[in-house]
Amino acid sequence: MKCGFSSLALFMNSFEMMLDQATQDGFQCMEILCEGPYWPRSVLEECGSLEVFQSYDLDIFLHAPTVDLNPASINSGIREETRRQMEETIDLAVKIEAKAITTHPGMIRRLEERVRLMAIDFAVENLTECSEYADSRGICFSIENMPNKYTYLCNSALEHAFMVDECGCKATVDMGHANTTDVPSEFLNINKTIYYHLSDNNGLKDQHLPLGDGSLDLNLIKNLKVGIIELNSYESVLKSKKVLYKLNGLGN
Repeated sequence: MKCGFSSLALFMNSFEMMLDQATQDGFQCMEILCEGPYWPRSVLEECGSLEVFQSYDLDIFLHAPTVDLNPASINSGIREETRRQMEETIDLAVKIEAKAITTHPGMIRRLEERVRLMAIDFAVENLTECSEYADSRGICFSIENMPNKYTYLCNSALEHAFMVDECGCKATVDMGHANTTDVPSEFLNINKTIYYHLSDNNGLKDQHLPLGDGSLDLNLIKNLKVGIIELNSYESVLKSKKVLYKLNGLGN
């Protein structure tokens, strides 16, 4: 198993500092959350800072910007800007030779079925274009499942699998999000899964707790090929790494 963590835990630090920390603590990969100082458009304008990635033996994944963006928006301007920033994330992935990028499928604000169905159509159209652009650039494009709330698209294994198939891309399975559904194990059956986000919660809310501090059945995360621990503090990341390694019979 390859184990890594999201840069969320070390937010606002330099790429070099985070890569150093990951290497020092025996991680094999890392996911860069492309928000704030890691916004692709600004990072691409400062290409000199990207050379550092070539100095480390780590698999890098990118999480596309999602704050204030929505590929399923009924506002065409928001959809277009979301696609633009997704393509910039793909361009950044090419520059640093990232393994894949992950994005959210979108959400609705008005909780009506007709609006939700429209949003699904918009999301499929938008994310298919992003997936095709990623293919043309040699990058793996992946859609993440979301918590079990009507406002989110891909809030069930069935809808997640549908979206992945319709868009012709890969899947990122967030086991914390899956744990807010009635049958989290269903997400393990999704084809084309490239990697997993790992966190725990009480089964009702996406809390990003350390592994073992919530109700997630830890047996579900045994023997995963690639897992990214997605927590708010690095101390919690290291705590979860110990749980994960023990679970899989690995060293520290």
